[in-house]
Amino acid sequence: MRVATITWWGHATVTVQDSGVRVLTDPLFPRRLAHLRRRRGPVPPPDAARADLAVVSHLHADHLHVPSLARLAPGTRVLVPHGALKVVPGLRRLRSRGLELTEVRVGDEVAMGALVVRAVPAAHDGRRWPMGPAVAPALGYVVHGESTTYFAGDTSLYEGLEAAVGPCDTALLPVGGWGPNLGPGHLDARRAAQALDRIGPGAAVPIHFGTFWPIGMDAVRPHEFHAPGTDFVRHSGELAPKVAVHLLRHGESVSLNGRVER
Repeated sequence: MRVATITWWGHATVTVQDSGVRVLTDPLFPRRLAHLRRRRGPVPPPDAARADLAVVSHLHADHLHVPSLARLAPGTRVLVPHGALKVVPGLRRLRSRGLELTEVRVGDEVAMGALVVRAVPAAHDGRRWPMGPAVAPALGYVVHGESTTYFAGDTSLYEGLEAAVGPCDTALLPVGGWGPNLGPGHLDARRAAQALDRIGPGAAVPIHFGTFWPIGMDAVRPHEFHAPGTDFVRHSGELAPKVAVHLLRHGESVSLNGRVER
């Protein structure tokens, strides 16, 4: 039986445990990030930073957070988009402190124990800053082990998505954001359900919603904070009814045992 355990720590931070290996996605542990505060869920505990391998989808500060990466143990391998080391000086400091940083492009595969992690495209602006150089395209990752798990990072729908991802057991899909308006290059709850229908996994876990929000803006379009997870469950029931959707609370885990045959 193929089993993976998924733990959602909030936003895009997830631990995937498969084949005895812990993979951590887009580590983001603070209570506050610039103008954003963690509005729901506790600050992740120290155990959240325990990983054999971490993957970073793109350079935005809510996905590539240097202080959170600094909490990883020396010797942890970290995959980042190719070009990231030129743009984010803090990554070079982390390398000098013992993290094993590897830049990857679409199609690259990296082995870790019994796992192979493959970088796939993402339709999202991967620049560190809005006017910065576009040298590190955004990525998603597919974790191949006893099970196969797709972590989308930040993306919108794009032609060839299902071919790029390939068959998978579980999809970790962003369904919202951190503010009242969701800009281009993102999936909202309905578009994420459309992606689910195209990818066709056995199970899905919504991420990237209901965690961070701008300080002082709790009353501005609160639906965009509270509802994306439940909206995704509803839309998935309409568009991808054969997929089991697991709506997790912060810090909650689910063990998944392979894909539903379609």
